[in-house]
Amino acid sequence: MARNETFQAFVRTVTQVAMGVGGDLDKLKADDYPGTGRTVEEELTHNIATIGENMNLRRSAGLSVGKGVVAGYIHNKLADGLGKIGVLVALESGGDAAKLEALGRQIAMHVAAARPQWLSVDEVDASALDRERDVLSEQARASGKPEEIIAKMVEGRLRKFYEEVVLLEQVFVMDTDRKIAKVVEEAAKDIGAPVKLGGFVRFELGEGVEKAAGED
Repeated sequence: MARNETFQAFVRTVTQVAMGVGGDLDKLKADDYPGTGRTVEEELTHNIATIGENMNLRRSAGLSVGKGVVAGYIHNKLADGLGKIGVLVALESGGDAAKLEALGRQIAMHVAAARPQWLSVDEVDASALDRERDVLSEQARASGKPEEIIAKMVEGRLRKFYEEVVLLEQVFVMDTDRKIAKVVEEAAKDIGAPVKLGGFVRFELGEGVEKAAGED
């Protein structure tokens, strides 16, 4: 269905509407679909009947900056603006816009490959951190070492956890000698002003959708 031209046109138009509502999903569904007299949700229902395939508008997100760029990257591109993985990266800076855009695209490509879940250590979900700490503590206790040693082992392993799931702590896929935080910091020299990584969004086709056994 992804190759259906009606579906592709619908996706592109909905993307434009989403930009106007800051990525808010409820507002997006209720907003006008251009040229039809229907809302986006009503147009979706219309297209389900027309195309004959079930569709669901389930995710939308937006990023914005006061001064800087929101750069994007699409992996496994099927058509203009359409692909299997889509990434947005917000960079805040008053420096050279073209260089900032290039940096943003590189970081977006990294996000597509490295699958970070959070921007910074401070943003890591508390329940996810507790689960990881419990698992690491259990593994460390199996070594039979004293509790004070176990605590140090857990903290060391948590740093490794952060390097896997936190964008700023990840090693840059295009330069494995530097973490993303260092890449952003050092880019300021070339861009001509301080740079802050303000946020990112990564959507992957089929992500979060439960599939029945044997389903492709």
